[in-house]
Amino acid sequence: MGIIDRFLGWRASLLADPGFQDWAASFPLTRPIARRRARDVFDLTAGFVYSQVLFACVELNVLGVLRGQALTVSALSAKTGLPEAGTERLARAAASIRLLEKRGMGYGIGPHGAALLGNPAVFSMIKHHAALYKDLADPIGLLRGRSKETELAKFWDYSQGGAAEYSELMADTQSFIAAEILKAYSFKSHARLADVGGGAGAFLCAAKRMHPHLEVTLCDLPNVAALARAKFAEAGIDGDAVACNFLTDTLPTHADIITLIRVLHDHDDDVVRRLLSSVFQALPNGGTLLVAEPMADTPGAAPMGEAYFGMYLWAMGAGRPRSSGEIRKLLAEAGFAGAKIVKTRRPILTQIVAARKTQ
Repeated sequence: MGIIDRFLGWRASLLADPGFQDWAASFPLTRPIARRRARDVFDLTAGFVYSQVLFACVELNVLGVLRGQALTVSALSAKTGLPEAGTERLARAAASIRLLEKRGMGYGIGPHGAALLGNPAVFSMIKHHAALYKDLADPIGLLRGRSKETELAKFWDYSQGGAAEYSELMADTQSFIAAEILKAYSFKSHARLADVGGGAGAFLCAAKRMHPHLEVTLCDLPNVAALARAKFAEAGIDGDAVACNFLTDTLPTHADIITLIRVLHDHDDDVVRRLLSSVFQALPNGGTLLVAEPMADTPGAAPMGEAYFGMYLWAMGAGRPRSSGEIRKLLAEAGFAGAKIVKTRRPILTQIVAARKTQ
């Protein structure tokens, strides 16, 4: 055992000692740290309750009702359909986690609630979390082995015909992801963009609007590609949607840049290796691959990667969160060179790794 491991073990023993905890809570210099630690531990204990308060506010459209106004408990009760006692309990709980805030005799939108209203696609994910909560009701049973009978596994199995609901959620959440990617990476020097596993085409529509010169092609399973064609037509986008299984079919070879957006983390390593090999073969020499997804090493947001996506993907039945370093290693194995991180404004939403095919 190295010196760092011994130090970490000593530190853990010290922090777990009741006598040290009592001293730290009393000593003026350590008291703020002790209080913060206590709050952090309590938040871990109560986190599910906070999530359910958020879910109730979204499901009852509390934030939408209070947009631009403050209401008394009685008026809010009439809007939500809850009894006044239940409405007051929810409002107080929501105010404590800054979704709402007390204003005079009533409640209005709080800072966290305002942030959610600024990203409406998040509401779709929050509603979708009802399936995740069911799967996590028995986390130990879930961790004993992956089961295709989970709620998330059934939801994401769009190959069996459930593409519409899946694609609607993807499209709802893709808008702010697309904005982050297009702000971070310029497609001006590219002529032909192929989005592999692109769902209903939300990213390509955004890319085409920003860069009209691009020729855009979407590659996804037949039922999903059909939805993309309809979205292109509705949006007046001149784009192609190719029906293909990216694990068994040859990818289109005309693109000089291929994007994989929130695709790799949905799959296990053997599948990712096969996919990256197919992308490498499809690109011309000098072509670019852009991988964009939440990553396990996101600065300041470690729980998002390993805790949230780690458990989410386990319940889904495939995939895992990867660090940018792991992704770069997989890209190198596939033959890509010069893989680098492209900084985004909000890495908690997505990070980007870009690589080129050179021979």
